[in-house]
Formats: sequence, structure tokens, C-alpha cells
Amino acid sequence: MSGDPSLIRLIVLDVDGVLTDGRVTLDADGREIKSFDVRDGQGIRIWLDAGYEIAIITGRSSRAVTIRAQELGIRHVYQGSRDKAGDFEDLLNRTGITAAESAMVGDDFPDLAILRKTGFPVAVGDAAEEVKAASALVTTRRGGRGAVREAIEHLLKSRGEWEQVVSRAGSSNR
Repeated sequence: MSGDPSLIRLIVLDVDGVLTDGRVTLDADGREIKSFDVRDGQGIRIWLDAGYEIAIITGRSSRAVTIRAQELGIRHVYQGSRDKAGDFEDLLNRTGITAAESAMVGDDFPDLAILRKTGFPVAVGDAAEEVKAASALVTTRRGGRGAVREAIEHLLKSRGEWEQVVSRAGSSNR
């Protein structure tokens, strides 16, 4: 079920229930509104700045996800996925990263196909019990409430890189 977290070079993220709290909010014109946690965003930037990869694979499509991914510098975004496992294989082929070198942060049944293939499966704190059971790490934080940041901190600490990241961040104006 779990490999060595210090080998992880790629983190795959679901959106609804992972980067957001799982609620789908529609305005009066039917436009979808999503709320993202800024600490998750900071964690993503830290991971990317450390030279690693982040990808999004989500079953829904949203302009908000496109904009947020662009803001954070996430280059690999699969929206409207009907085959998350197939998109995951495509991602691995594109990046040259192996499944054993990847982590997935998920919350519900559609994420299980990828979680079971990755080297380090992660469930957010409020994930479905089956997702938690399939994961090497269950965050204390809920989806959309810092769970992604917590997972990234865990991975960087397992690599012995967290203190360096903290000292670098404390000396710059971001």
C-alpha cells in the first residue's frame, strides 16, 4: 500500500473534497464558485519551488480550477476526467515519473483507482472510510482546510528538506 515517502517527486490532487471542502456552490446564473485554502496554495508553491511536480486530476470541469492552477504554476491539469487511472498513466508517461515516485491526495471513491497505484496514497481527514483504509497517511486536516499543505509538509519532512524550506521562506518577501 505504501512506499517510501522520501522518494515522492509528483503529487496528484483531486479538487472537490481535497483542494476545496467538497461543496459545489452555484450563483444565480449557474456559475460554479469554489473556495481554495491559501495555506494549501502556499504548500503547493513550496513543493513546486523545491523542484517537484504537482498535477490535478478531477472529474469535474471548472474555470475556477483553471485559474487557480495557473496562479499556482500547476502545469498538469486534467479536468472532466472520466478515467482517472488512464489520465494518471498519461501523466506518468508525460513526466517520466514512476507510480512509485508519486503520491495522490484523495477523498472519495473515484480517487481509489489512482490511490492504489501510487507510491504514497494520502487521504484527507474527512475522506470516505474506504479511502482512508487505502492510504498510508490520513491528514488531521479536512479537505479544503489545509490537508494538502499537511501532506506536503509530511513529504518534505520525510526528505529532510522541511527546515531548509522554512528558513528560505522566512528570509524572503513572498
